[in-house]
Amino acid sequence: MATLICGSLAYDNIMTFEGRFREHILPEQVHILNVSFLVPTMRREFGGCAGNIAYSLNLLGGDARIMATMGAVDAQLYMDRFASLGLSTEHVRVLPDTYSAQAMITTDLENNQITAFHPGAMMQSHVNHAGEAKGITLGIVAPDGFDGMIQHSEELAAAGVPFIFDPGQGLPLFDGASLRRMIELATYVAVNDYEAALVSDKTGWSVEEIASRVDALIVTRGEQGAHIHHAGTIEEIPAVTAKQVLDPTGCGDAFRGGLLYGIENNLGWATTGRLASLMGALKIEHQGPQNYAPSRAQINERFKQAFGYDLP
Repeated sequence: MATLICGSLAYDNIMTFEGRFREHILPEQVHILNVSFLVPTMRREFGGCAGNIAYSLNLLGGDARIMATMGAVDAQLYMDRFASLGLSTEHVRVLPDTYSAQAMITTDLENNQITAFHPGAMMQSHVNHAGEAKGITLGIVAPDGFDGMIQHSEELAAAGVPFIFDPGQGLPLFDGASLRRMIELATYVAVNDYEAALVSDKTGWSVEEIASRVDALIVTRGEQGAHIHHAGTIEEIPAVTAKQVLDPTGCGDAFRGGLLYGIENNLGWATTGRLASLMGALKIEHQGPQNYAPSRAQINERFKQAFGYDLP
């Protein structure tokens, strides 16, 4: 049972400015803005939704197959990481003379952020073809190049592979017609509560109407847990209390890794949602999207502590 994870692979370059932006950016002078910030510390994190989702699913013992594009200029570091994790790179296309997607994030002492994002090879995600992947029993189409998201959805549906449509930060790329098409193709839709409202507004469909068109609509709600709309009912998923809250980056992706594992292993929506909730909590306890590393036994133990029964 292999799961195809279509989405972006990116590097997150995170820098800290040991001051306050507001003291250096004068509102009345924004029209001639020209500033530079000294950032003594910098770290690079492995990111991108496909990498983050695959990492979560891999921790659970799932067979994650990433479909993404990277640039040859800087891909090797990530490719080496996949090798160390035992993750397949069969469907990771490395494109010549191109940078991989990356974010340059500068944070000040008040947690304000200035971010620049270079999409790089992500914009050519359509050079991959989800319909050509062999032995796939489940998929997810997560944020990526717009053409790639459309193509992967069409090809997975044509191949009869059930999949999650996860528009995420790619939502602004879709108009109402294209969103309605993706929902009609998908087996499941996963969004947060803000995205659910936006999808509803763009499609003209209520949340209940969206849910009626798929096997399940999963809506994450931050500290309030999640709602899984399925067969005319709503499964209430409680949030798991984290031991510490360090960094929410990648929590939604960790959640989706749990979703995919539960769906693939027929755990039922109550347990699937709870496992997904736990994976998000485990992630938020660590800096960076891929630095939490519990063993499967530790995941099982935290699950029992949180919910009072054994994870199947």
